[in-house]
Amino acid sequence: MDFFPSPWGPPPFFIFFFVLILVLIVGTVLYGIFSSVSVWSANNASERLTVPGRVVAKRTQVSGGAGDSSAFTRYYATFEFEDGRRVELPLKGPQYGLMVEGDFGELTYQGTRFIDFVRMRKEEHS
Repeated sequence: MDFFPSPWGPPPFFIFFFVLILVLIVGTVLYGIFSSVSVWSANNASERLTVPGRVVAKRTQVSGGAGDSSAFTRYYATFEFEDGRRVELPLKGPQYGLMVEGDFGELTYQGTRFIDFVRMRKEEHS
């Protein structure tokens, strides 16, 4: 059985769609790589700050988990500074679990990268 009876190969629309799908896949992968490198570079160029702040909110974002696939959870915390500014930073699970909304302490971060949060006792900041 001959799928391509033409002596010149597959029809042009097959080639067009194959190339289009290939370009879309490669473009998506390259965009992901370049945007990740851009965020990483911007964080490295930012000043590392240690400032007093309060945990005002925590949230999770779950993706996947349909059918037999596993779910992936991202963790975030929002910190408020003494001047009223707020910043939401991504955390790892253990860091997220050690924080409670209302905790006050010293936040260390660089750009959008969470580095550390050292909780202070109420007597230390009253």
